Amino acid sequence: MKRALVTGGTGFVGANLVRRLLCDGHTVHLLVRPGYRSWRLDEIRADVQLHEVELADAERLTTLLKIIRPDWIFHLAVHGAYSDQTDVRQIVQTNILGTINLVQAALAVGFAAFINTGSSSEYGYKDHAPTETTWLDPNSYYAVTKAAATLFCRYTAQHYQVCLPTLRLYSVYGPYEEPKRLIPTLIRHGLQGQLPPLVNPDIARDYVYIEDVLDAYLLACTTSPSERGAVYNVGTGVQTSLREIVAIARQQLQIPAEPQWGTMPDRQWDTTVWVADSRKLQHDLGWQPRYDLATGFQATLDWQRSPAARLSQP
Repeated sequence: MKRALVTGGTGFVGANLVRRLLCDGHTVHLLVRPGYRSWRLDEIRADVQLHEVELADAERLTTLLKIIRPDWIFHLAVHGAYSDQTDVRQIVQTNILGTINLVQAALAVGFAAFINTGSSSEYGYKDHAPTETTWLDPNSYYAVTKAAATLFCRYTAQHYQVCLPTLRLYSVYGPYEEPKRLIPTLIRHGLQGQLPPLVNPDIARDYVYIEDVLDAYLLACTTSPSERGAVYNVGTGVQTSLREIVAIARQQLQIPAEPQWGTMPDRQWDTTVWVADSRKLQHDLGWQPRYDLATGFQATLDWQRSPAARLSQP
């Protein structure tokens, strides 16, 4: 069993990763910022060790890592992923400076694997599924900082010959997702026989279920990398339009209401082409998505109806 350190463990993907690590028998330490939101961790609080620290505090980070001595480090802490997080300086401080501080602290104590979390938004708008070597053209300040962090991690991995890959995540969904996101919103309205306001039905994303994403994190820790600082796209390779996902929701929730397209304005990041080319992840790490969207939606719906969801949500 390993000692695992997770940043961003109070977030959607991080909280699910913490649960997977605990289920597999690993010891889990979390670095959390002061004033963190606890709702995703309340039911497992006694099973993890929390350490409050700002990623901008390089000295405190190094001290903590020397105490914890983690084998695996999973870096998921981020700022700017949501539309209400617009402070550019905070985005830079968390996503670039925070990543640099954490990596340098990890190098000072040593580690078996450090998994950095990237974003598909690093590619910007493309008319095809980009590979990991496609030109980056970030579509927001958030995406700019994520691209910078990815390049920093890649160079560091090559310079120091350490295991420090980046997983570029596509549209992850599942239990503990932020309630205001699309799939939780569809489920919440659908359980009342309704549909929420909707944008253009042709807006599309590559939706990847959380358990498949967790598989990628663990494979990145336990599989010898083909290259130092490798970058991997984590998506199904299947693009789904809003029209198609609403149809799945209507079928599984038996929603009688008809969709009213265009009752919500398109967002600046909406696009009709957004899909992953994950062949490298499949080839190098042996990863395969186990959930199609209908199966993952049903699993998310089952969780939403469970006591765990009712007890944990804010």
